[in-house]
Amino acid sequence: MTPLQRIQEKFSEQIIESHAFRGDETAVVRPDALWTVSKFLKSTPELDFNFLMDLTAVDYLFYAGGRVQKPFRFEVVYHFYSLKHNHRIRLKVPVDEKDPQVVSLTDLWASANWYEREVWDMFGIKFKGHPHLKRILMYEEFQGHALRKDYPVNKRQPLVGPVN
Repeated sequence: MTPLQRIQEKFSEQIIESHAFRGDETAVVRPDALWTVSKFLKSTPELDFNFLMDLTAVDYLFYAGGRVQKPFRFEVVYHFYSLKHNHRIRLKVPVDEKDPQVVSLTDLWASANWYEREVWDMFGIKFKGHPHLKRILMYEEFQGHALRKDYPVNKRQPLVGPVN
């Protein structure tokens, strides 16, 4: 049984959609189930997803030239890998534009700390329970979130003097 089949079997009500193609398995998970599904992926011995390879986000503001509408603006994407079993899975979580936040996975994977800070810095998506959510790529006085599709490309930022 593949990792995707395992989570579909255990969390059928929490999986919005899924697909698999040539070993590339993806599940779109309800935001309130993210931590539970992730914990299952890590703690189940047959799965043993002990490595969070990447965590990023997607902004669907102008998706497909505006022809296709998604019911959410953002999506947080997680890539997990099992060193022991040599398999991968991708989890996607839709995020509402009005309250852009999901639960932090820093208590499961320490590497989530920097990834979540990067997503917050670039997209403005907050991670509930993150131990120290602050900018990681941009300076503290930077206004806005540079990878949002509605960020003005020629926006002037406040000048910052030398830091002692």
